[in-house]
Amino acid sequence: MANPQPADPNPRSLPVRAVVLTGPTAGGKTALAMQLADTVPLEIISVDSALVYRGMDIGTAKPSAAERAAVPHHLIDIRDPLHPYSAADFARDAGRLMDEITARGRLPLLVGGTLLYLKALLEGLDELPPADPAVRARLEAQALQQGWPALHAELARVDPATAARLAPADSQRIQRALEVWHISGRPLSSFHTTKSGAASADLASAIPVFSLEPADRGWLHDRIAQRFDAMLADGFLDEVVALRARGDLSPDLPSMRCVGYRQAWTALDEAAPADALTSPQMAALRERGIAATRQLAKRQLTWLRSMPRRLVLDSQAPPTVREWLRQIVNWRRPDAP
Repeated sequence: MANPQPADPNPRSLPVRAVVLTGPTAGGKTALAMQLADTVPLEIISVDSALVYRGMDIGTAKPSAAERAAVPHHLIDIRDPLHPYSAADFARDAGRLMDEITARGRLPLLVGGTLLYLKALLEGLDELPPADPAVRARLEAQALQQGWPALHAELARVDPATAARLAPADSQRIQRALEVWHISGRPLSSFHTTKSGAASADLASAIPVFSLEPADRGWLHDRIAQRFDAMLADGFLDEVVALRARGDLSPDLPSMRCVGYRQAWTALDEAAPADALTSPQMAALRERGIAATRQLAKRQLTWLRSMPRRLVLDSQAPPTVREWLRQIVNWRRPDAP
């Protein structure tokens, strides 16, 4: 049955610059976004640090070809996995795309759960100090002796906000956060507080942020497990084997450190013969992949709870399009009198 049509779905009549739909992984963001697209002329801007990479389709739950044909999607498949894409890159590109989409008479709908990207767009990021090879080498030597969980514990003492959103084994980001601390004497989280780049007070106050969150964490855990099982059934491991076979990628690249890909790469490193897993190894990969995805969701929820302006939608009982559109139409800017 088709969704009932609102009185006026014209994006130009909406009191918003754009709309954000965020939330933890596997919470149903894509499905809700596509439902809104059936009613409102819109284009989707992906807010996902994994979807930017070409050749990484199954393990990122990338929107299907049919979905992308039905609704224009942006910032998907724009980078080779060899080349990183930063939060600053996203803020610049998303700002440009919002202008272009608005000029076409459509609503920019930003969909995804990479919250650093969202923060960079709406609040800006300070320019971080450059890398220091000597500090990095010292941290790597320390990690070799003590392990990355020990450095994560050290980070929790000097920068608890950043540590809370990083997994204890996320070596790349832990190293960078500690590097920033040692170089500047400031926690990395303190650099994420000023307005810069594409961000402005007007932009942030003109975009409502809707967050699709479950009341029951167990419900989300079940969906995460179901989705990871579906990825494995769809050939996720073969996808990682093909990426490894290129010969120019490594597990230290941001692309290969995406949740799922990192665990699959490690499993294949441990496999004998190479690029083939036994049933017990597949079971171990499944367990690690699901656990890592649950940890990602936990970090996302922790970050979301620090965003007081977000408008929470129940992912277990998502609103109808008419209900959600009514919230958008009735939304008031935080700075409105």
